[in-house]
Amino acid sequence: MGILEVQNVNKSFGGLKALQNVNLDIEEGTIHAIIGPNGAGKSTLLNCFVGKLIPDTGTVMFDGHSLLGRKPHEINQIGVSRVFQTPEIFSDLSVLENVLIPCFAKRDGAFTLNALARVTGETDVREKAEQMLIDVSMQDKKDMTASSLSRGDKRRLEMAMCLSQDPKLLLLDEPTAGMARADTNNTIELLAQIQERRHITMAVIEHDMHVVFSLAQKISVLAQGTVIVEDLPENIKGHPKVQEAYLGVAT
Repeated sequence: MGILEVQNVNKSFGGLKALQNVNLDIEEGTIHAIIGPNGAGKSTLLNCFVGKLIPDTGTVMFDGHSLLGRKPHEINQIGVSRVFQTPEIFSDLSVLENVLIPCFAKRDGAFTLNALARVTGETDVREKAEQMLIDVSMQDKKDMTASSLSRGDKRRLEMAMCLSQDPKLLLLDEPTAGMARADTNNTIELLAQIQERRHITMAVIEHDMHVVFSLAQKISVLAQGTVIVEDLPENIKGHPKVQEAYLGVAT
């Protein structure tokens, strides 16, 4: 049994079947990639994981808890964090202040921006935030304004914000979208280091096959709303069903 189990999930929009009998089992402590051509249902499936959509039928279980019908902050509190295509950060705040916010939210359950003024006396929270920045190699940029960071560094900052909430599962929605190759490779290295150090389970939705085959220990291939193959990376590349899904021709 995996830490994230999806069973018989179906979702339709009008007459369009976006997801059809999706079954997925993501093992704890692994990096599991979900790939597929455009329109395969990847984003719809991810939205079922994070409470944005409720399937017509089926179950989505995380560590023994149903994720269906929960609000995003409730899903976050039980150990699931999502990293979006575009990094979600507070552009006008410093790098350190960005990480302090989820640190306080994790400890206190709620947080307001004006509470940042009291942070200097909160040494335990500040130390945790600074450790998160060390973990993502951003400690030397802690006083920079977040808006001035490169796209790759914004992704690192967002990862530090996620890690400060001590997640068991990271959902990564195209984490290298819009990046130059150097930033992409740095992000691959960062994610691999995080997974190795913290043994966090990661589910990665990604178009870039370089990212997928650099990181994933297991790959599920979605096509026309259903999982057509789930296997080890070395068995996916030349799989006839995968080639048919991407190229439109049987081999």
